[in-house]
Amino acid sequence: MTLGQQTELPDWNRSALTPGLCSVTLRNSSIADVARIAAEAGLAGIEWGTDVHIRDGASADEAREATLAAGLEILSLGSYYRAGSFTDFEAAVELAVRLGAPRVRIWAGELGSAESDGGLRAEVVRDTLRIADIAGRQGLDLAFEYHGGTFTDTPESTIQLLRDVGRDNVGTYWQPAVGLSDQAALASLRKVLPFVSGVHCFSWWPQQERLPLSGRKQLWQSVADAVRESGRPVDMMLEFVAEDLAENVSHDADFLNHIALGED
Repeated sequence: MTLGQQTELPDWNRSALTPGLCSVTLRNSSIADVARIAAEAGLAGIEWGTDVHIRDGASADEAREATLAAGLEILSLGSYYRAGSFTDFEAAVELAVRLGAPRVRIWAGELGSAESDGGLRAEVVRDTLRIADIAGRQGLDLAFEYHGGTFTDTPESTIQLLRDVGRDNVGTYWQPAVGLSDQAALASLRKVLPFVSGVHCFSWWPQQERLPLSGRKQLWQSVADAVRESGRPVDMMLEFVAEDLAENVSHDADFLNHIALGED
């Protein structure tokens, strides 16, 4: 499929997996172009990030309208709020409501789990409880970014954090940690899978070299199979593509769409 070629959207009710796009993938594209590219690639939804695209109420309104006009779902608001900072979270919730997002992505502190003491973890938990209440009043879920340099940098630390928080509207995303083998990455997913609401999809190997998503075909087929077997609804969102090119979104989306439906 080439850019600009409109295809019939798959029936994603056939799958527990919803394939989508993170707007961060196309930082240099307009809101309208992000929505168009995602639709033309046959994806089902978009996670809109506050890094570039969603900066205020007007941009949230624009993104909502563009997404819905393209026949897509709004999967989440990708915020950069750091739990433990005790800063203004109401602003992120307001953007999510105007966008029509069901979930806000947050980050678990500013240090990796091995670098942090119990006092810092307690502050992250306390702030997460605070913002979970704020989000809950608007019917919103929260999901931690699964990322190095935060408390969600390992499956064990992530699970402990989520258990300490203990809120139904707080879960996590997952992505393969940089440098992990396919086997080790899949093992980490299986550990946190009961808490996972979204997966950020990209193929970096052996470190941060960007490959097509199918460059780690075995990993991503196994990830899709594991999520599908769990029976839980999970958004699988393209986050990075080779050279940040729109045409590579289309290429990676074709592969993602197939594995989301359980096709080879």
